[in-house]
Amino acid sequence: MAWPLWHRHHRPPAGNPAPGRPHPGDGSGTYRSIGDLRGAVPSAGPVRRAAARSRGDPPVIGRLLRLYRPHLGWLALGTLLALATLLANIGLLTLSGWFIAAMAAAGLTGTAINYFTPAAIIRGLAMIRTGGRYGERLLTHEATFRLIAGLRSWFYQRIEPLAPAGLAELRSGDLLGRLQKDIDRLDAVYLRILMPLVVALLAVALTVFFISLYSPVLALILCLLLLVGGLLLPLWVWHGSRSRGPREVELAGRLRTEAIDLAQGMAELQAYGADRQWIERWQQSAHALVQTQDERRRPQSLSGPALILLAHLAVFATLLIAVPLLRSDLLAPPQLAMLALCAIACFEAITPLPQAFASLSETAEAARRLFGIVDRRPPIEEPSNPRPVPETGEVRFEGVTLRYAPQLPPALDSIELRLPQNSLTLLTGPSGAGKTSVVNLLLRFLDPSEGCIRFAGQDLRAFDSDHWRQRITVVSQDAQLIAGTIRDNLLLGRPDADQGELLAACRQAHILDFIESLPDGLDTWVGETGVNLSGGQARRIAIARALLKSAPLVLLDEPTEGLDRATEREVVEALRSLLQDRTVLLISHRPLPLGEPDQILYLEEGRLRPDD
Repeated sequence: MAWPLWHRHHRPPAGNPAPGRPHPGDGSGTYRSIGDLRGAVPSAGPVRRAAARSRGDPPVIGRLLRLYRPHLGWLALGTLLALATLLANIGLLTLSGWFIAAMAAAGLTGTAINYFTPAAIIRGLAMIRTGGRYGERLLTHEATFRLIAGLRSWFYQRIEPLAPAGLAELRSGDLLGRLQKDIDRLDAVYLRILMPLVVALLAVALTVFFISLYSPVLALILCLLLLVGGLLLPLWVWHGSRSRGPREVELAGRLRTEAIDLAQGMAELQAYGADRQWIERWQQSAHALVQTQDERRRPQSLSGPALILLAHLAVFATLLIAVPLLRSDLLAPPQLAMLALCAIACFEAITPLPQAFASLSETAEAARRLFGIVDRRPPIEEPSNPRPVPETGEVRFEGVTLRYAPQLPPALDSIELRLPQNSLTLLTGPSGAGKTSVVNLLLRFLDPSEGCIRFAGQDLRAFDSDHWRQRITVVSQDAQLIAGTIRDNLLLGRPDADQGELLAACRQAHILDFIESLPDGLDTWVGETGVNLSGGQARRIAIARALLKSAPLVLLDEPTEGLDRATEREVVEALRSLLQDRTVLLISHRPLPLGEPDQILYLEEGRLRPDD
C-alpha cells in the first residue's frame, strides 16, 4: 500500500467521502481498502460526450479568468505593449505608403515637400515596433510563466487534501497529465485568446475611425469585411473544432496514461507475451489522436487563405471608393495609397483570431478537467478549532462502521477495537477483510461513516489531521521512497536531523553497513520509488526513517511480505528497535518474531472477532 507524503497548505471545504462503485473482482461488492477503488471508476468519460461539454466553454473560461486576478498588472502591461506594437506596424505601413506616393508626386510635379517630419515619424514607428515587440514578448511570456506556476501551485494545494481517498479512481498517469499538460494548455487563454481579442478589438476600432475621417463609406465596408474575418470566420473555425478539441484533450490524456502503464509494466507484459498487443493498443490511441488533431486543424488551415482573400477585397473596395474621390479632388493621390495600405494592414489585427477560437474548446476542456478534480470535496472534515494532540494515549475504535459509498455494504462493520498504550496488537485476516481500511481510518485518510475513533479519550475528528499524523509512523510492504538520495528519504522522518542522528537511525535499522559500502554513502541516489535498492534495503531505510520520526503509534502493514528468510530476519531485527515503548498495530497474515502480542484479532468480511 502506498502512503503519500502529506504536507497540507490549503484545504477546500470538507464533505462526504469520495464515492465509489463495486469492484469488478469483488463478488460481495464491498471495498476493503482505498486501493480497491482504483479501476472501479473510469478514469475519463467517454469521448463522445465531448461535444455536449463544449457548450459550457464560456463559463469555464470565465471561471478560469478569475484565477488570473493576481497577475492583472503583468497581463495589462503585456496587452498594452502588444497593442502599441500592432498600431506602430499599421501606422508604419500606412505612413510609408503616403510618404512614398507623396515623394513621387513631388518629383513629378517639381514641388517641394517637407520629408524630415514623416521620415522621423517612420523611424520612430519602426523603433516602437521593434522595441514593443521585444517588450511584448518579454512581458507576456513572463506573465504566462507566472500564471502557469501559480496554477500548478493552486492545483496541487487543492488536490493534496483529497489524497488518497478522493483521488482513488484516477490513474497516476491521468493525474500527472492534468498537472502538467492540461495546465500547460491554459497558457492559450491569455496568449492566444484573451490578448489577441482585446488587441484586435481596440486596433480595429482605431483603424476604422481613422479611415472614416477620409471616407465614411469606405470605413463601413472595411468594418463589414473585418467583421467577416474577425468574427464570422473564427466562429466557423470554432464550430468546426468545438467537438474535436475536448476529444483531443481526452485522447492525449489517455495516450500519456497508456504510455506510462506500458513503460512501467513492460517486464510483466513481455513475460506474458502481451507486449505486442499493448503496443498496438497504444499505436491505435496515437493514430486516433493524430486523426483528431488533423480534423480540428482543418478549418483553421482554411482560415489563412480566407483572410488573405478578405484583405485583397478590402484593397479592391478602397480603390473603387477612393478613385472617384480622387477625381473629384476630395482626396489627394498620396492619400489613396495611404488608405489602400491601411486597409490591408489592419487585417493583421484579426489574423490570430481564428487560431484563438480554434483553441477555445481545447483550452476549456483542459480547464474543465482541472476543475472536475478541485471541485471534489475532501473525504475528511477538518475541525474549525482543532484541539492539541496528546503526546501519548490509548487508541479505541467505538462502533466504527466504514462505507466507501452510501449504497455499498460496509467495508468495516461495528468495529470495537482497543490498542492499549505501549502494547503490541496483531491484526490478521484474509485478503479483502478490511485490514487496510483500519489503517486508513487511523491515518485519517477517511473518517468513519458511523462511530468514532478516540486517542487518549478524544475523538480523532477533533484534531488537525496533519498534527495527528505526526503521532503515527508507518512501515508497509511497499516502502515508498522518493526519487532522491538516501539522506533525502531519511530527512522526511525528521527534517532537522543531523549526520549523527541519521547514522544512528541507520545503525538501529541494520542498514548502516550497506550505506557505508556505497561510494556516496547517504548521498547515494535511490531512484524513482527506490528502484536502485532491493526490497529489504528499501524497507530498512523506511524503518530508519520511522525511527527518526519517533512517533508513539506505529503501524506495520505486512512489513516482511515478499522477503526471503535472511532478509526477513534483518528487517525483524530492525523493527525491534522501532517498537520499543511504542503502541504497535501489526497487520500480517502470520505472526512475526517481534515478541508475544498483547492481543491477536481476526478480521473477516469487515467484522472483528478474537483469533482462535
